[in-house]
Amino acid sequence: MQPKKIIIVGAGPGGLSAGMILAKRGFKVTILEKESVSGGRNASIRENGYTFDIGPTFLMMNYILREIFEEAGKKAEDYIKVKRLEPMYRLKFVDREIMVSSGFDAMKKEISKNFPGNEEALGRFMKTEKARYEKMFPCLQKDYSKFRHFFRPVFLKALPALQLHKTFWQNLSSYFKQADLKISFTFQAKYIGMSPWECPAAFTMIPYVEHEYGIYHVMGGLNQISAGMEKAFKELGGELLLNTEVAELITEKKKVKGVELKDGSKMSADEVIVNADFAYAMSALAKNAGLRKYSVEKLKKKRYSCSTFMLYLGVKKKYNIPHHNIVFAGDYKKNVEEIFRKGAPSEDMSVYIQNASLTDPSLAPEGKSALYILVPCPNKSANNDWQKIKESYKNKVLDMLEKRTELKDLRQNIETEIVYTPDDWEHRHNVYYGATFNLAHNLPQMLYFRPRNKFEELENCYLVGGGTHPGSGLPTIYESARITSNLLCKKYGVSFIPPSALNKKEAF
Repeated sequence: MQPKKIIIVGAGPGGLSAGMILAKRGFKVTILEKESVSGGRNASIRENGYTFDIGPTFLMMNYILREIFEEAGKKAEDYIKVKRLEPMYRLKFVDREIMVSSGFDAMKKEISKNFPGNEEALGRFMKTEKARYEKMFPCLQKDYSKFRHFFRPVFLKALPALQLHKTFWQNLSSYFKQADLKISFTFQAKYIGMSPWECPAAFTMIPYVEHEYGIYHVMGGLNQISAGMEKAFKELGGELLLNTEVAELITEKKKVKGVELKDGSKMSADEVIVNADFAYAMSALAKNAGLRKYSVEKLKKKRYSCSTFMLYLGVKKKYNIPHHNIVFAGDYKKNVEEIFRKGAPSEDMSVYIQNASLTDPSLAPEGKSALYILVPCPNKSANNDWQKIKESYKNKVLDMLEKRTELKDLRQNIETEIVYTPDDWEHRHNVYYGATFNLAHNLPQMLYFRPRNKFEELENCYLVGGGTHPGSGLPTIYESARITSNLLCKKYGVSFIPPSALNKKEAF
C-alpha cells in the first residue's frame, strides 16, 4: 500500500516536530514554508555578524525536546548542543535584585537574603507544585477530541489540582507573603501571554518546572533547534519546500483535499496539518471553508494573549550582565493592568533583556554583544497606532534601560538595530492581532475548549502549534505535534509508543 501523503503548512517547531515523527513512521511528508528558512518564529535574524533568535529564548523541559528526537529515531545531542544556565536569570526590582537559581539551597539562601522569613515556604512550594505537575502533565499529553475525554481516569485524578477557583497570583499567595517575592514566581504567566491576576492557578507548575529542571541555552541560539529538526526531517526522507506560501486550504464538503499555493498551483494530500497561527489560518487559509465555530466574526471575539515590542540590538561593547534579565516596572500590577485591561503601552514598563553572547560568543563579533530586548505590550485589538508611536516608545525603553540597568551607554554603542512592534508580528509572521502567545489560556480556551488537534470543523485537517492543545511555549508545542502525530497513526493503524515524559527527565 502506498504511504499516506501528509502536507504540513508551516515549518515552525510544531510543523517540524510532527514532520520528523510522521516521516519516521512511514508517512510521505511535505512541509511548505513561506520563508526562505525553516523555524517560523523559532528562526533567527542575522545581520552584520550578529545572530538573534526571533522568538523563544528560554529552553525549558528539554527532556521533551529529547523525546521528540527519539520519536524520530534520532538523538538530540547529535543535532544541537545545550548549556544549562546557573543561575537561571536575574530579576531586578526598583530596590533589590534576585539571582534565581534552580539549586534549592542557593534559591533558599537568596530568598532569605531578600525576603527574610519566607525561605521555608520554598520547600512547601516545590513539594506541592511537584504533585500538581505529576498529576497534570500527563493530562496535557492526551488529546481532547471528544468531551468524554474529560472522564479519563488520568484527568479525573488530576481535576483537584486544577484549582479552578484560583488564579496564579492567589495560589502563590498561599506560599509567599511579600509582593515582590510572589512576582518572582508569577511573572512566568507572561510566557503564555497572560496576567498572573487572571491566569489559572494550574499554571503555577511553570515556575516549578524551571526550579526543578532548570533552563538551558542552545549554542548558536534556540533557532538551532529548528535547524537540527530540519536536518533530521530530511534524513528521514521528508520534503521541505521553502519560499512556498499557501494561499488556501482546498476543501470539498468540509473535507480538506490539499492546498492551493500563492502561485496558483495546487497540491493534493490525504491529510493536512496546519502549523500556521491558528486565527490567521482560519480567517485567511480557510476563509472559503464555511467555518461556523471559528468564523471570521467569532475569531474576533476570542481572547488573545498580549503582544511584544522588540529591540534586537547589535552593540559594539561587551556587556557583563547575566544571560537572562527581567527588569520590573515600579508598579508591576499597574503595568500588567495597562497591557491587559486598558490596552495601553506602559510608560512604566517591565523589560526582558537577553545577553546570550556572554554565554555564546558565536552570536556576536568579538568584543561585542547581541542584545534581545522584549517589552510585553497590548495586542492589536487595542488599536494603538504603532507606526506613529514606534520611535518614541523605543526611546522610552532605551531610557529605562540606561536608567535602571548597567547599560548606561547603550545608545552610543548601538550599531545594528531591528525593531518589531505588534504590526510586524501581524504582517511579517501572520500572527493574528500580533498576539505573540496565540489564543489566551483562560479556562474557556483550554483542553477540549481549545481548537482541537484533530480540527473539529474540517475532516482530514489537524493542528499543531500554540493555538491548539496543549498551548503556547516550546515544550507544549512539541507535545501538540506528538499528539497530532499519534492521532494520525491511530487513524491509519500505525503503531507507536505512548509518551512517558515523566519517567525520562534527565538532561542532555
